[in-house]
Amino acid sequence: MDESRTIPLRPRDRLFAVLTLVLAVLLLPVAFLRRPGHARELAGTWALSLRFPAEDLTGLTGGTLAAFTAARTEALWQHGQLIGLTSGYREPQVQQRMFDEEVRRSGSVASARMLVLPPAESSHVQGRALDVRPHEGARWLEEHGARHGLYRMYDNEWWHFEYWPDRGGIPPRRRPHPGVGHVIGNGDR
Repeated sequence: MDESRTIPLRPRDRLFAVLTLVLAVLLLPVAFLRRPGHARELAGTWALSLRFPAEDLTGLTGGTLAAFTAARTEALWQHGQLIGLTSGYREPQVQQRMFDEEVRRSGSVASARMLVLPPAESSHVQGRALDVRPHEGARWLEEHGARHGLYRMYDNEWWHFEYWPDRGGIPPRRRPHPGVGHVIGNGDR
């Protein structure tokens, strides 16, 4: 990686990254015994689950989960970057509640759609969307995620990525916010 493009970390985040990587290294022998061909991935997953204990990866499509796991494994082992999941799959009723709350808060459906989509349009409900943290991890994913089919989708949401396989590293068109030009399915968004 070009050193001029290295993402600087705040001291606290650097400490968390170093501790997580050290823990992953310590877990590597056990992971090797469990899954010899995937020991780094498994040790990294264990270490990251201790760093981000509230993560819930259930409900993501198989492809989304595999891409996210591969990306965060690469970020940890090759670049010392942590990527945690804030939100992934959402039940339709949860997404509807979030949308309704944003309509109430903002005062209109149009303004709510700038931040939250209704369930029928949400990639979270489809299991293809990932809201990630910390900010440095999201920047890493924005720079390297295309190798895994993960792309930042909206200008106003640095944390929101979606799984779009088979694009050959060509990102879908980024939108200013979720409510602009939203298309469901495998088309360009």
